[in-house]
Amino acid sequence: MSLNIPVIRLLVAKDWQLFRKQLAIYVLAGIVALCFLGVARPWAFYVGSLMLIIVLVSAACFSISTSLVVERKEQTLAFVMSLPVSPADFTAAKLAGNLLTFLVPFLVLLAGTLGLVLFTPLPDGLFVYALLIFAWLLFAFAVSWAVAMSVQSEGWATFGMIASMVLINPYIMALSQIPAINDRVREDAVVWTAPAVAILASLAVLALAIIAATTWHHARKPAFY
Repeated sequence: MSLNIPVIRLLVAKDWQLFRKQLAIYVLAGIVALCFLGVARPWAFYVGSLMLIIVLVSAACFSISTSLVVERKEQTLAFVMSLPVSPADFTAAKLAGNLLTFLVPFLVLLAGTLGLVLFTPLPDGLFVYALLIFAWLLFAFAVSWAVAMSVQSEGWATFGMIASMVLINPYIMALSQIPAINDRVREDAVVWTAPAVAILASLAVLALAIIAATTWHHARKPAFY
């Protein structure tokens, strides 16, 4: 299978040019959330952590909905597919474009959060806990992207995004029921426990497997839809 790299670059650049201003706003909102976290007061920590999760969920939904759902709705997708672009080219471009537009704010805010934990009075035990939260958001993004790529219904695509992101609440509750994770949060040391490592590894492997399977399936189709 050969890919038309110049065309893929153009499609990815198009997504980046269209969405970079909105992504900058998400990063700015995330930095405001980190400022609340840095105050190291209970009320500020609650506001900052809630705001940070909302910003990351919004960034993931924005990346997927504008790049796939809205393009399909506005017939942009049909126009692109009328050009000399193969389904494999388009799948690769959508994968790269979505990963770029989501991972930039994701990685910036992940680095900011971990740096904040290590270099402020916040307990260092939050380091592993923060990684577990970000790992779920990455997994939810992979599920949402796979659903949006696989269904033509805007309603089902939206449902997939909302369902995978909302499940972060029971996920956080489940983490609080694991003593090996919950009891380490308030410690002033980074402690890697077996359950935390297993959850991190499982979410990372599942996210990669979902993205790889979706890409492989769509790249082999004679038409994108």
